[in-house]
Amino acid sequence: MEISHCGKQSIRFKHMPCVLSYASVVGKKESQGPLAPSFDMASQDTRFGQKSWEKAETQMQKTAIQLALEKVDLKENDLDAAFLGDLLNQCVGSSFSMRNLDIPTFGLYGACSTMAESLILASMAISGGFCKKTLSLSSSHFASSERQYRFPLGYGGQRTPTAQWTVTGSGALILGSEGEGPFIESVTIGTIIDHGIKDANNMGAAMAPAAYHTIKAHFEDLSLAPNDYDLIVTGDLGSLGSQIVRELFLMDGIDLGYHYDDCGVMIFDTQTQDVHCGGSGCGCSASVLCGHLLNQMRLGGIKKMLFCGTGALLSPLSVQQGESIPAVCHAVAFSSERSN
Repeated sequence: MEISHCGKQSIRFKHMPCVLSYASVVGKKESQGPLAPSFDMASQDTRFGQKSWEKAETQMQKTAIQLALEKVDLKENDLDAAFLGDLLNQCVGSSFSMRNLDIPTFGLYGACSTMAESLILASMAISGGFCKKTLSLSSSHFASSERQYRFPLGYGGQRTPTAQWTVTGSGALILGSEGEGPFIESVTIGTIIDHGIKDANNMGAAMAPAAYHTIKAHFEDLSLAPNDYDLIVTGDLGSLGSQIVRELFLMDGIDLGYHYDDCGVMIFDTQTQDVHCGGSGCGCSASVLCGHLLNQMRLGGIKKMLFCGTGALLSPLSVQQGESIPAVCHAVAFSSERSN
Protein backbone atom coordinates (compact mmCIF):
# COMPACT_ATOMS: atom_id res chain seq x y z
CA MET A 1 0.00 0.00 0.00
CA GLU A 2 1.32 3.43 -0.99
CA ILE A 3 -0.41 5.28 1.86
CA SER A 4 1.01 6.59 5.15
CA HIS A 5 -1.38 7.52 7.94
CA CYS A 6 -0.29 10.63 9.83
CA GLY A 7 -1.76 11.63 13.16
CA LYS A 8 -5.46 11.16 13.78
CA GLN A 9 -7.01 12.46 10.57
CA SER A 10 -4.42 12.78 7.81
CA ILE A 11 -2.91 10.62 5.08
CA ARG A 12 0.29 11.27 3.13
CA PHE A 13 0.53 9.52 -0.22
CA LYS A 14 3.83 7.83 -0.99
CA HIS A 15 2.76 7.61 -4.63
CA MET A 16 0.97 10.88 -5.27
CA PRO A 17 -2.16 10.73 -7.49
CA CYS A 18 -1.96 13.01 -10.51
CA VAL A 19 -4.48 15.46 -11.95
CA LEU A 20 -4.91 14.37 -15.57
CA SER A 21 -7.73 16.68 -16.62
CA TYR A 22 -10.45 18.94 -15.27
CA ALA A 23 -13.34 21.04 -16.54
CA SER A 24 -15.83 23.55 -15.17
CA VAL A 25 -19.29 24.56 -16.34
CA VAL A 26 -21.21 27.52 -14.87
CA GLY A 27 -24.31 29.63 -15.31
CA LYS A 28 -24.94 33.23 -16.33
CA LYS A 29 -24.31 34.97 -13.01
CA GLU A 30 -21.01 33.13 -12.50
CA SER A 31 -19.92 34.15 -16.00
CA GLN A 32 -20.32 37.77 -14.94
CA GLY A 33 -17.96 37.40 -11.98
CA PRO A 34 -14.19 37.94 -11.66
CA LEU A 35 -13.30 34.30 -12.49
CA ALA A 36 -15.28 34.21 -15.76
CA PRO A 37 -12.26 33.60 -18.07
CA SER A 38 -11.27 30.45 -16.16
CA PHE A 39 -14.47 28.46 -16.79
CA ASP A 40 -14.60 26.06 -19.73
CA MET A 41 -18.25 26.75 -20.50
CA ALA A 42 -20.78 29.32 -19.34
CA SER A 43 -24.43 29.04 -20.33
CA GLN A 44 -26.61 32.13 -20.60
CA ASP A 45 -29.63 29.80 -20.30
CA THR A 46 -30.05 28.87 -16.64
CA ARG A 47 -31.97 25.74 -17.68
CA PHE A 48 -29.15 24.59 -19.98
CA GLY A 49 -31.72 23.69 -22.63
CA GLN A 50 -33.69 21.46 -20.24
CA LYS A 51 -37.26 21.57 -18.90
CA SER A 52 -36.43 21.87 -15.20
CA TRP A 53 -33.72 23.20 -12.89
CA GLU A 54 -32.93 19.68 -11.73
CA LYS A 55 -32.44 18.44 -15.29
CA ALA A 56 -30.25 21.48 -15.90
CA GLU A 57 -27.97 20.37 -13.07
CA THR A 58 -27.65 16.91 -14.62
CA GLN A 59 -26.83 18.52 -17.96
CA MET A 60 -24.11 20.61 -16.34
CA GLN A 61 -22.51 17.47 -14.95
CA LYS A 62 -22.69 15.65 -18.29
CA THR A 63 -21.04 18.59 -20.03
CA ALA A 64 -18.26 18.86 -17.44
CA ILE A 65 -17.54 15.12 -17.72
CA GLN A 66 -17.32 15.22 -21.51
CA LEU A 67 -15.10 18.31 -21.53
CA ALA A 68 -12.70 16.75 -19.02
CA LEU A 69 -12.52 13.51 -21.02
CA GLU A 70 -12.02 15.28 -24.34
CA LYS A 71 -9.08 17.32 -23.03
CA VAL A 72 -7.00 14.14 -22.58
CA ASP A 73 -8.62 12.03 -25.31
CA LEU A 74 -10.21 9.56 -22.90
CA LYS A 75 -13.50 7.66 -23.07
CA GLU A 76 -15.93 6.79 -20.30
CA ASN A 77 -14.72 3.18 -20.20
CA ASP A 78 -11.18 4.39 -19.42
CA LEU A 79 -12.39 5.38 -15.94
CA ASP A 80 -12.24 2.75 -13.21
CA ALA A 81 -14.56 4.58 -10.80
CA ALA A 82 -16.52 7.79 -10.30
CA PHE A 83 -17.02 9.57 -6.96
CA LEU A 84 -19.74 12.20 -7.13
CA GLY A 85 -22.60 13.98 -5.44
CA ASP A 86 -24.74 17.12 -5.29
CA LEU A 87 -27.28 18.90 -3.07
CA LEU A 88 -30.51 17.45 -4.44
CA ASN A 89 -32.52 14.86 -2.53
CA GLN A 90 -31.00 11.41 -3.05
CA CYS A 91 -28.31 13.10 -5.21
CA VAL A 92 -30.47 12.66 -8.31
CA GLY A 93 -28.47 15.24 -10.26
CA SER A 94 -25.43 12.99 -10.07
CA SER A 95 -27.09 9.60 -10.45
CA PHE A 96 -29.07 10.77 -13.48
CA SER A 97 -25.92 12.10 -15.14
CA MET A 98 -24.26 8.69 -14.80
CA ARG A 99 -27.12 6.38 -15.76
CA ASN A 100 -25.98 5.87 -19.38
CA LEU A 101 -22.20 6.03 -18.88
CA ASP A 102 -21.43 2.52 -17.56
CA ILE A 103 -18.85 3.78 -15.04
CA PRO A 104 -18.58 2.12 -11.58
CA THR A 105 -20.03 4.83 -9.35
CA PHE A 106 -19.93 5.85 -5.71
CA GLY A 107 -22.66 8.34 -4.80
CA LEU A 108 -21.58 10.74 -2.05
CA TYR A 109 -23.18 13.36 0.13
CA GLY A 110 -21.05 15.79 2.07
CA ALA A 111 -23.10 18.89 1.25
CA CYS A 112 -20.71 21.53 -0.10
CA SER A 113 -17.67 19.49 0.97
CA THR A 114 -18.54 16.80 -1.60
CA MET A 115 -15.85 17.73 -4.14
CA ALA A 116 -13.10 17.48 -1.52
CA GLU A 117 -14.61 14.25 -0.16
CA SER A 118 -14.66 12.73 -3.64
CA LEU A 119 -11.02 13.69 -4.22
CA ILE A 120 -9.95 12.07 -0.95
CA LEU A 121 -11.65 8.78 -1.81
CA ALA A 122 -10.40 8.84 -5.40
CA SER A 123 -6.85 9.57 -4.23
CA MET A 124 -6.94 6.67 -1.79
CA ALA A 125 -8.22 4.36 -4.52
CA ILE A 126 -5.43 5.36 -6.90
CA SER A 127 -2.56 5.48 -4.41
CA GLY A 128 -3.69 2.15 -2.96
CA GLY A 129 -3.54 0.54 -6.39
CA PHE A 130 -7.27 -0.13 -6.68
CA CYS A 131 -7.84 2.24 -9.63
CA LYS A 132 -5.73 3.73 -12.42
CA LYS A 133 -8.08 6.54 -13.41
CA THR A 134 -11.00 8.06 -11.50
CA LEU A 135 -13.58 10.81 -11.89
CA SER A 136 -14.48 13.28 -9.14
CA LEU A 137 -17.56 15.38 -9.80
CA SER A 138 -19.95 17.73 -8.03
CA SER A 139 -22.48 20.44 -8.84
CA SER A 140 -25.17 22.77 -7.57
CA HIS A 141 -27.82 24.98 -9.14
CA PHE A 142 -29.17 28.17 -7.61
CA ALA A 143 -32.81 27.56 -8.53
CA SER A 144 -32.98 23.86 -7.58
CA SER A 145 -31.32 24.60 -4.23
CA GLU A 146 -33.66 27.50 -3.48
CA ARG A 147 -36.66 25.29 -4.23
CA GLN A 148 -35.40 22.46 -2.02
CA TYR A 149 -33.90 24.31 0.94
CA ARG A 150 -35.64 27.69 1.07
CA PHE A 151 -38.56 29.02 -0.99
CA PRO A 152 -39.70 28.78 -4.63
CA LEU A 153 -38.21 31.62 -6.66
CA GLY A 154 -41.65 33.06 -7.36
CA TYR A 155 -42.22 33.58 -3.64
CA GLY A 156 -39.77 36.49 -3.64
CA GLY A 157 -38.51 35.99 -0.08
CA GLN A 158 -36.17 38.61 1.40
CA ARG A 159 -32.59 37.40 1.85
CA THR A 160 -30.80 38.11 5.13
CA PRO A 161 -27.42 39.92 5.15
CA THR A 162 -25.60 36.68 6.14
CA ALA A 163 -27.15 34.64 3.31
CA GLN A 164 -25.07 33.35 0.39
CA TRP A 165 -25.86 32.74 -3.27
CA THR A 166 -25.85 29.10 -4.38
CA VAL A 167 -23.51 28.79 -7.36
CA THR A 168 -24.88 27.34 -10.58
CA GLY A 169 -21.87 25.31 -11.59
CA SER A 170 -20.18 21.95 -11.89
CA GLY A 171 -16.60 20.73 -11.76
CA ALA A 172 -15.19 17.43 -13.05
CA LEU A 173 -11.67 16.22 -12.28
CA ILE A 174 -9.92 13.10 -13.59
CA LEU A 175 -7.15 11.62 -11.45
CA GLY A 176 -4.58 9.08 -12.60
CA SER A 177 -1.59 7.21 -11.28
CA GLU A 178 0.85 8.84 -13.72
CA GLY A 179 1.04 12.22 -15.41
CA GLU A 180 2.52 15.71 -15.36
CA GLY A 181 0.49 17.05 -12.45
CA PRO A 182 -0.51 18.83 -10.35
CA PHE A 183 -0.40 16.07 -7.75
CA ILE A 184 -2.30 15.29 -4.55
CA GLU A 185 0.27 15.12 -1.79
CA SER A 186 -1.85 14.51 1.30
CA VAL A 187 -5.40 14.72 2.63
CA THR A 188 -7.07 15.38 5.97
CA ILE A 189 -10.44 13.78 6.67
CA GLY A 190 -12.79 16.05 8.57
CA THR A 191 -14.77 15.34 11.71
CA ILE A 192 -18.30 16.63 12.16
CA ILE A 193 -18.37 19.82 14.25
CA ASP A 194 -21.46 21.51 15.69
CA HIS A 195 -21.14 24.80 17.56
CA GLY A 196 -24.88 25.27 17.97
CA ILE A 197 -25.65 27.60 15.05
CA LYS A 198 -29.33 27.21 14.09
CA ASP A 199 -29.71 29.94 11.47
CA ALA A 200 -29.94 28.26 8.04
CA ASN A 201 -29.24 31.66 6.49
CA ASN A 202 -25.85 31.85 8.20
CA MET A 203 -24.07 28.74 7.00
CA GLY A 204 -20.71 30.48 6.93
CA ALA A 205 -20.78 30.75 10.71
CA ALA A 206 -21.93 27.12 11.02
CA MET A 207 -19.12 25.80 8.80
CA ALA A 208 -16.24 28.00 9.95
CA PRO A 209 -15.44 25.97 13.11
CA ALA A 210 -15.26 22.78 11.02
CA ALA A 211 -12.82 24.46 8.62
CA TYR A 212 -10.71 25.63 11.55
CA HIS A 213 -10.62 22.16 13.13
CA THR A 214 -9.63 20.39 9.90
CA ILE A 215 -6.97 22.91 8.86
CA LYS A 216 -5.53 22.85 12.38
CA ALA A 217 -5.49 19.03 12.33
CA HIS A 218 -3.75 19.12 8.94
CA PHE A 219 -1.01 21.36 10.31
CA GLU A 220 -0.56 19.24 13.45
CA ASP A 221 -0.71 15.81 11.79
CA LEU A 222 1.77 16.71 9.05
CA SER A 223 3.94 19.21 10.98
CA LEU A 224 3.06 22.07 8.64
CA ALA A 225 2.26 25.79 8.93
CA PRO A 226 0.37 28.31 6.77
CA ASN A 227 3.54 29.49 5.02
CA ASP A 228 4.11 25.96 3.69
CA TYR A 229 1.31 26.74 1.21
CA ASP A 230 0.99 29.43 -1.40
CA LEU A 231 -2.77 29.25 -0.90
CA ILE A 232 -5.13 27.78 1.68
CA VAL A 233 -8.63 27.98 0.22
CA THR A 234 -11.94 27.02 1.83
CA GLY A 235 -14.95 25.97 -0.20
CA ASP A 236 -17.81 28.35 0.52
CA LEU A 237 -17.60 30.08 3.87
CA GLY A 238 -18.23 33.43 2.25
CA SER A 239 -17.04 36.75 3.63
CA LEU A 240 -18.41 36.19 7.14
CA GLY A 241 -17.34 32.57 7.60
CA SER A 242 -13.86 33.15 6.22
CA GLN A 243 -13.36 36.06 8.62
CA ILE A 244 -14.38 33.78 11.51
CA VAL A 245 -11.73 31.26 10.42
CA ARG A 246 -9.09 33.99 10.44
CA GLU A 247 -10.14 35.05 13.93
CA LEU A 248 -10.12 31.48 15.28
CA PHE A 249 -6.54 31.03 14.10
CA LEU A 250 -5.53 34.41 15.50
CA MET A 251 -6.69 33.13 18.90
CA ASP A 252 -4.01 30.43 18.47
CA GLY A 253 -1.44 33.05 17.54
CA ILE A 254 -1.53 32.09 13.83
CA ASP A 255 -2.09 34.76 11.18
CA LEU A 256 -3.27 33.17 7.92
CA GLY A 257 -2.60 36.47 6.16
CA TYR A 258 -2.43 36.49 2.38
CA HIS A 259 -2.09 32.69 2.32
CA TYR A 260 -5.86 32.28 2.86
CA ASP A 261 -8.90 32.81 0.60
CA ASP A 262 -12.36 31.34 0.04
CA CYS A 263 -14.00 30.11 -3.17
CA GLY A 264 -17.29 31.71 -2.16
CA VAL A 265 -15.57 35.09 -1.94
CA MET A 266 -13.58 34.61 -5.15
CA ILE A 267 -16.33 33.53 -7.56
CA PHE A 268 -18.53 36.65 -7.31
CA ASP A 269 -17.93 40.37 -7.01
CA THR A 270 -19.75 40.97 -3.74
CA GLN A 271 -19.78 44.73 -4.36
CA THR A 272 -21.67 44.61 -7.67
CA GLN A 273 -23.45 41.24 -7.94
CA ASP A 274 -25.79 41.36 -4.89
CA VAL A 275 -24.81 37.97 -3.48
CA HIS A 276 -24.59 39.20 0.12
CA CYS A 277 -21.85 37.10 1.80
CA GLY A 278 -20.73 35.40 -1.44
CA GLY A 279 -21.16 32.06 -3.16
CA SER A 280 -22.06 28.65 -1.77
CA GLY A 281 -23.10 25.19 -2.94
CA CYS A 282 -21.27 22.06 -4.11
CA GLY A 283 -20.64 23.72 -7.45
CA CYS A 284 -18.88 26.68 -5.85
CA SER A 285 -15.67 24.93 -4.78
CA ALA A 286 -15.91 22.40 -7.63
CA SER A 287 -16.03 25.00 -10.40
CA VAL A 288 -13.41 27.28 -8.83
CA LEU A 289 -11.04 24.34 -8.30
CA CYS A 290 -11.60 22.93 -11.79
CA GLY A 291 -11.12 26.33 -13.33
CA HIS A 292 -9.17 29.15 -11.74
CA LEU A 293 -7.20 27.25 -9.07
CA LEU A 294 -5.86 24.35 -11.12
CA ASN A 295 -5.22 26.72 -14.02
CA GLN A 296 -3.02 28.76 -11.70
CA MET A 297 -1.17 25.65 -10.58
CA ARG A 298 -0.45 24.59 -14.15
CA LEU A 299 0.69 28.10 -15.02
CA GLY A 300 3.04 28.17 -12.03
CA GLY A 301 1.24 30.88 -10.07
CA ILE A 302 0.53 28.42 -7.25
CA LYS A 303 3.04 25.73 -6.27
CA LYS A 304 1.34 24.32 -3.18
CA MET A 305 -2.34 24.61 -2.29
CA LEU A 306 -4.56 23.29 0.50
CA PHE A 307 -8.11 22.92 -0.84
CA CYS A 308 -10.64 22.66 2.01
CA GLY A 309 -14.20 21.73 1.06
CA THR A 310 -16.75 22.85 3.65
CA GLY A 311 -20.24 21.45 4.11
CA ALA A 312 -23.26 22.35 6.27
CA LEU A 313 -25.02 19.05 7.00
CA LEU A 314 -28.56 20.32 7.41
CA SER A 315 -31.87 19.45 5.78
CA PRO A 316 -35.14 21.39 5.55
CA LEU A 317 -36.64 18.97 8.09
CA SER A 318 -33.81 19.34 10.61
CA VAL A 319 -34.13 23.13 10.42
CA GLN A 320 -37.91 22.96 10.91
CA GLN A 321 -37.38 20.76 13.97
CA GLY A 322 -35.05 23.34 15.50
CA GLU A 323 -31.84 21.34 15.22
CA SER A 324 -28.48 23.07 15.12
CA ILE A 325 -26.33 22.74 12.00
CA PRO A 326 -23.43 20.25 12.07
CA ALA A 327 -20.67 20.85 9.55
CA VAL A 328 -17.65 19.10 8.08
CA CYS A 329 -14.51 20.13 6.23
CA HIS A 330 -12.23 17.86 4.20
CA ALA A 331 -8.78 19.06 3.08
CA VAL A 332 -6.78 18.07 -0.01
CA ALA A 333 -3.17 19.23 -0.46
CA PHE A 334 -2.07 19.83 -4.06
CA SER A 335 1.54 20.17 -5.20
CA SER A 336 2.85 21.19 -8.61
CA GLU A 337 5.70 18.69 -8.23
CA ARG A 338 5.79 15.03 -7.26
CA SER A 339 8.03 14.49 -4.25
CA ASN A 340 8.33 10.74 -4.71
